[in-house]
Amino acid sequence: MNILFGRVILLGGLLASLLSSPGALAQSYPSRTVTIVVTSAAGALTDVLTRAVSQRLSQMWGQSIVVENRGGAGHNFAATAVKAAAADGYTLLSSETGFATSQPHLHGKGKLSYDPEVDFIPVAGYAGIPIGLLVHPSVPAKSIGELIALAKAKPGAMTYGTAGLGTALHTGALLLESLAGIKMTAVHYRGAAPALNDLIAGHINMITMGPSVALPSIKAGKINMLGFGSAKRLPQFPEVPTIAETVAGYEAGVSFGLFAPAGTPGEIVAKINAEVQQIINDPEFHQRFLEKLVVQPLPGPLDAFAAYLKTESAKWAKVIKAANLKID
Repeated sequence: MNILFGRVILLGGLLASLLSSPGALAQSYPSRTVTIVVTSAAGALTDVLTRAVSQRLSQMWGQSIVVENRGGAGHNFAATAVKAAAADGYTLLSSETGFATSQPHLHGKGKLSYDPEVDFIPVAGYAGIPIGLLVHPSVPAKSIGELIALAKAKPGAMTYGTAGLGTALHTGALLLESLAGIKMTAVHYRGAAPALNDLIAGHINMITMGPSVALPSIKAGKINMLGFGSAKRLPQFPEVPTIAETVAGYEAGVSFGLFAPAGTPGEIVAKINAEVQQIINDPEFHQRFLEKLVVQPLPGPLDAFAAYLKTESAKWAKVIKAANLKID
């Protein structure tokens, strides 16, 4: 009996070892509900993309996915919650990549409640949207060149809206100022929506933002789009030039991705990455969501997505330092 009992224990131990092995972890994941915490309010582009991808993942996995919105404090609320979660793949963070590429450069060392390089692992990029340079019709400029000429003629007179200090709307305009040698005046809002509303009302002159939510107003002639921050002209708007056609080296946009707490098993991270890529690259999904929202896929594989984040971080660190931006 003792020998038999010992063999049962040994077999049980071997089985437990096999089930907890990396390969078994990936195969069995997920075995319960997954929570994705979003750094934006419901209805924002981050939220829209997250819910679209989550719906497909839920179907693929046969498991529920809860999308929880925790917007505010420059990604801090959501990031802090996910940082404190178990590193098992069942709590993930969905965010503008600025939480890792620009926010750390805006705060003094140790001022943020998280360190993106220490506390998180990049999992998968959803997509990126180039900023559109939008102006009120009262601005007497029909091109990027004419806009720059106006700004040079009256330094500081041109006003632009942001979604807050150091946000993509802010840094996109700062990059334009730096490369074009102009000076404008920032007007900070609590989010992109109120900034866009004030542009439409004529209270500010311009804005640099992802154009998706502005498209109805552009089509109605309430605001004008002078250019995109993409490397090439967009197929949806072949008549709209890139800003770089006038301002060499200009490229700016907003990108979105998925992150996991540090320590999450690599096999689970790789599985999520592969399946998010499968969704993003699906022609039907691409046409229904990406093309409609004027967004483009990001570098997909884990190493490529991590390299993209590193490059973006170095780029925006220079812009933020040159503008002497600090949030303490």
